[in-house]
Amino acid sequence: MNNPLLRLFRSKIYTALMLLLFVMFVGIIGYRTIAGYEWIDAVYMTVITITTVGFAEVNPLDTQSKIFTIFLILASVVIVGYAITIITEYILSKNNLEDIKQRKMQKKIDAMCNHIIICGYGRNGKQAAKKLLAYNKPFVIIERDKELIEKFKDDNFPYVLGNANEDETLFEAGIDRASTLISALPSDADNLFVVLSARQINKSMCIISRASQETSYEKLKLAGANNVILPDRIGGDHMASLVVIPDLVEFIDNLGIVGERNINIEEVKVEQLYNAEKVKTIKDLDLRKKTGCTVIGFKDDKGDYIVNPEADTMLVAGSKIIVLGRPEQIERLNSQYNIE
Repeated sequence: MNNPLLRLFRSKIYTALMLLLFVMFVGIIGYRTIAGYEWIDAVYMTVITITTVGFAEVNPLDTQSKIFTIFLILASVVIVGYAITIITEYILSKNNLEDIKQRKMQKKIDAMCNHIIICGYGRNGKQAAKKLLAYNKPFVIIERDKELIEKFKDDNFPYVLGNANEDETLFEAGIDRASTLISALPSDADNLFVVLSARQINKSMCIISRASQETSYEKLKLAGANNVILPDRIGGDHMASLVVIPDLVEFIDNLGIVGERNINIEEVKVEQLYNAEKVKTIKDLDLRKKTGCTVIGFKDDKGDYIVNPEADTMLVAGSKIIVLGRPEQIERLNSQYNIE
């Protein structure tokens, strides 16, 4: 247990158990030596004395044995009472702490805005979470498998325990304030339902869905998904590419290793790089000299891409540039222009 309060209760429980064992030991030895009982009779007398059940004595007690029994009863009442109190508090506090932790988690989610929601924490959902974590993007996980949540709970990922098909669960994850939803559920039917619900609730958000069957691609697009990913198709294409152009594929894979912070490629909004009152070109930015990064791509305000754009390409509001560089160069770019 990682919670300090629960660790404290555990230490108190251990103390109470040690005291109970100590009283048992004193009682058994006392009845054995003072009253002259056999071992089994000494154990029996100690148990009925500590528990105060009121059974008859094995043999009549003499004065010394009665005085010993009085002190044993008084001591055991205090210790047993203490043990029962600690155990009860521990059980109640454990339940209360889970509720408190869940409310604290929900409060954290309620404060989030423009975050990403990941529906399903299977293989694809886990990979998505690792990538988002590497780019410091805020996200919330929706998962209905409680055992699966227990595995990543210690990572302190914000999560909602529930079915992503239910609107109430989506609202708990802040879908009305989210910028993106990733539906990575194993069933295409479930992904379709999530995409439909999400698009009805949030018209402007970007929705990315996983699909197992190629026949589900168009259905998910019609339901409102901006992008549909077919992991099996991508995996097969990737393996074939490793045969045809192995070095190029390996180089591209190393541009952004999932789960690591050695990011080599970054997408930046133009508004983050220049003053909107002064229209500039890529050459005017001079990113190569300032940060060491190289501009390898440009996306204009209409959504069209240009690979290896010219230096005199005009930067307009709503456009983006794609830069390539070593991790330290990307970090220099982000820090110099306060890019989060």
